[in-house]
Amino acid sequence: MLPQLLQQYQPDFSPVVPFDPANDRLSLLDFTKTNTDLTAHVVEDTAVFSAYVSAQLEAAGARYGIGGYNEHRTVYSRSRVFDAPAGEEPRRLHLGIDIWGKAGTCVYAPLDGRVHSFAFNDRFGDYGATIILQHRLEDQLFHTLYGHLSVKDLDGLTEGKTIQAGELIAHFGEPAENGHWPPHLHFQLIVEMGENRGDYPGVCKFSERENYLSNCPDPDLILDMMRFAVPAK
Repeated sequence: MLPQLLQQYQPDFSPVVPFDPANDRLSLLDFTKTNTDLTAHVVEDTAVFSAYVSAQLEAAGARYGIGGYNEHRTVYSRSRVFDAPAGEEPRRLHLGIDIWGKAGTCVYAPLDGRVHSFAFNDRFGDYGATIILQHRLEDQLFHTLYGHLSVKDLDGLTEGKTIQAGELIAHFGEPAENGHWPPHLHFQLIVEMGENRGDYPGVCKFSERENYLSNCPDPDLILDMMRFAVPAK
């Protein structure tokens, strides 16, 4: 299975973002209902939300904030992208890991692959600029998704383009191009893409949790960053 294979190869993966655990502090950020600081005033105003994230990182002396896999998040109420018709269940369960940091932060491919697809998902609360890579480990095919990027990273990109491990592929986008979120990278593993191109759900209904998590293993199997995260005070 993919999780076991990724664990086996993890020491060989290149970093997705520049991070030196010996010198860089990593703050664990909570976007669930237990974080009472996340009022509607904060999450519904992108500038206020961005200032909140920046203040959290500054207070922690952290280069990045991180977290969110399998996290039931209230912040998705800010966007109709995740809503459902009245009486139906909205999407709130996060399927990737978010790395919060400065716009322009470099993003690298963790292993060899090719460009599967890409798109500019330009709706409020969506991914914004998005790149999906396809990889193969032994006989296992899988994908990595990079959301909330800079639009310029899509220039000249072509499906099927070969990508090398450690290659610079993107940058954290500004809110105007990243779906109107505080600057960050949404990093997600996906086994089967189905018919999706340039997009794949990064948030699912809680009732669909089991199926989606089985197709989207823990991204930290590649990142290997969560063990360095310190809870925000």
